[in-house]
Amino acid sequence: MSSEIRRKRAGGRAGHAERAGVKTIDQMPWRIPVNPDRPIEPMGPEGVEAIHKGAMRILSEIGIRFFNDEALAIFKQAGCKVEGDTVRMDEDFVMEMVGRAPSEFTITPRNPARALPMGGKNILFGNVSSPPNYWDLERGKVSGFMEGFRDFIKLTQYFNCIHFAGGYPVEPIDVHPSIRHLDCLYEKLTLTDKVCHAYALGKERVEDGMEMVRIAGGLSEEAFRARPHMYTNINSVSPLKHDFPMIDGALRLARNGQAVVVTPFTLAGAMAPVTMSGAVTLSIAEALAAIVLLQYVAPGAPVGIGTFTSNVDMKSGAPAFGTPEYMRATQMTGQMARFYKLPLRSSGVCAANVPDGQAMWETCNSLWAAMQSGTNMVYHAAGWLEGGLIASPEKFVMDCEVLQMMQRYMEPEVWATGPDEIAIDTIAEVGSEGHYFGCQHTQDRYTTAFYQPIASDWRNYEAWQLDGSVWTAERAHRIFKAIIAEFEAPPMENAVREELKAFVERRKLEGGAPTDF
Repeated sequence: MSSEIRRKRAGGRAGHAERAGVKTIDQMPWRIPVNPDRPIEPMGPEGVEAIHKGAMRILSEIGIRFFNDEALAIFKQAGCKVEGDTVRMDEDFVMEMVGRAPSEFTITPRNPARALPMGGKNILFGNVSSPPNYWDLERGKVSGFMEGFRDFIKLTQYFNCIHFAGGYPVEPIDVHPSIRHLDCLYEKLTLTDKVCHAYALGKERVEDGMEMVRIAGGLSEEAFRARPHMYTNINSVSPLKHDFPMIDGALRLARNGQAVVVTPFTLAGAMAPVTMSGAVTLSIAEALAAIVLLQYVAPGAPVGIGTFTSNVDMKSGAPAFGTPEYMRATQMTGQMARFYKLPLRSSGVCAANVPDGQAMWETCNSLWAAMQSGTNMVYHAAGWLEGGLIASPEKFVMDCEVLQMMQRYMEPEVWATGPDEIAIDTIAEVGSEGHYFGCQHTQDRYTTAFYQPIASDWRNYEAWQLDGSVWTAERAHRIFKAIIAEFEAPPMENAVREELKAFVERRKLEGGAPTDF
């Protein structure tokens, strides 16, 4: 939609804008969604076995490169074959280590009412994480900035369908990288009371992150280490590599009892075989190699296995998301996660550049793949564009509409079959000549019977046109602005806030994290 058309449509709609004002969203309450459906399993037992054996051959015969001397020393101590930076391990050792990992665990943030159960049939949704660019209807595409970062954190806190605050929802490049983690995590911990992520990018960022989460939670060091209060996500460097900083950070977190999700980023046809089973096999091997390391040094450490397996556009080489292949790879990885008894992370992603139809169908494909695969943690569930290069507040609002619909879809009352739901007496009362609008059965339930949208417009074309012909992204933009205008940060004790602020200031004076510029 051109800016000229947007300007033309922007006038004369004060009434609609007012409706999108304070307390505009009658959203669903906070809850932990439980996925009641059996997962889709495209592979039979022989397929699961084939991928498992393929991954074991990669680990035992080809090996995984670790660019981390501490990790290499640990593997050597464990009896693995280490040649240079390549590690090979046999199946028995892998399965023994993976067997140490808990199939379920809980991450408890500073507000215990927001505790997140990882694993089982629970499915948790998180915000967009890590794009370098920001896009909205007013600014267009710009580099990430701190004000935009704060707005995304406010959206993350505001929406009950968003359960955790992932990495930076947009990278604020107006803050120097040496201190960026301090400012960003301070904003996360004060503007939200939900589970937070810290990047595993070097000792200082990880250690600072753990200390800040500990302070925000009012925890002693022993209480912090006693159970998970935060998490990180690390990626392998496909094909067949793990880099220094992420493994270093993962080891530090695991030794302190905090959760680590290991997610290879395998694009079929580029960093992985062009076949989806080959790409999944490579991804499983890379993920298990890091999980084995963590379980050897910290038996029982809370870990999850992630999937970010998709394909590239073979015409351009660009990543594609929300494709049929992406969906099947996610489902296949879900089968493997259950085989290894590990919680699963996937994503809500798309390749679209603006919040349009393509953005929503690709994201919906990704989100339904998460549902179908038995995913427990959905990264990037709201706000992602351009293959992860753009974060958009309008897209965030539009995605939250979808997430709420999915949560409603999972509520057992939708398909309940008790006497009140079958409603034989009401059917007899109305008969063949009446209607159900006015009967008591409807009157008792009309406010809660069906999902009520926050951004969708269900009116007919003429009513929509008379109200200004507002397109979805424009409605989402107004909702975003209204949320920011009415936002109230969750409470935090003044003493805790001051301690957190003092820590940030001290670490800034010490230089924060080292950089080469």
